[in-house]
Amino acid sequence: MSEMRTETPLNIAGVEYNSRLLVGTGKYKDMQETDEATQASGAQIVTIAIRRSNIGQNKDEPNLLDVISPEKYTLLPNTAGCYNVADAVRTCKLARELLDGHDLVKLEVLGDEKTLFPDITATLEAAEILVKDNFKVMVYTNDDPIIAKRLEEIGCVAVMPLAAPIGSGLGIRNPLNILTIVENASVPIIVDAGVGTASDAAVAMELGCDGVLMNTAIAAAKQPVLMASAMKKAIEAGREAYLAGRMPRKRYASASSPVDGLFF
Repeated sequence: MSEMRTETPLNIAGVEYNSRLLVGTGKYKDMQETDEATQASGAQIVTIAIRRSNIGQNKDEPNLLDVISPEKYTLLPNTAGCYNVADAVRTCKLARELLDGHDLVKLEVLGDEKTLFPDITATLEAAEILVKDNFKVMVYTNDDPIIAKRLEEIGCVAVMPLAAPIGSGLGIRNPLNILTIVENASVPIIVDAGVGTASDAAVAMELGCDGVLMNTAIAAAKQPVLMASAMKKAIEAGREAYLAGRMPRKRYASASSPVDGLFF
């Protein structure tokens, strides 16, 4: 009898999480919807775009932290909207100052406004700077296994390859690359960007990814709170399927019931 694979918590930078769904806070119609969808997702890690959200730097505007409390969630400040190394590093330092020394960040350095693909050269440079400055870096990258391994070697605590362009909802376009990244990683691999619906999230988990981060797939749904609930279930189902181990693919039919020993 083969040894049963059992569930273990997601471990990022030495902290354990029961939820493998990470969510963003942008694109919702209001703070109430942000709050309700985040709760329905069951997420414990919530990412916040520092350059697009108010977490205290603008005293006269609604504060996102009023609904996404640091006491309830692990905050993941991100560098969305940064197109060069200097802006990305500066944004992380601003987040650390605003959040009283918080050092877990999501790094993304974008290449252009149309595709929002990562600028890999700049991402590698920024990652090295931030790791040396004692940040715990979760890094957005493309689905290149070589780059993913390089980012791990730099010292990033999680590598986050895209499934498809940010906000596209296209699902995983290159599952074999994602699988290769997973197979060669010793840090968590979190699919980031491109998920459109629950089945996309399940596929990512069935490939062996440690988690999925999403925002638009939930916020742009007709019923965001309901979609958040669906994503929670999809992550759990995909993870269980991965642990269970799927049946082999076969070219021809195979009877579900045994035929040996039939008398007719």
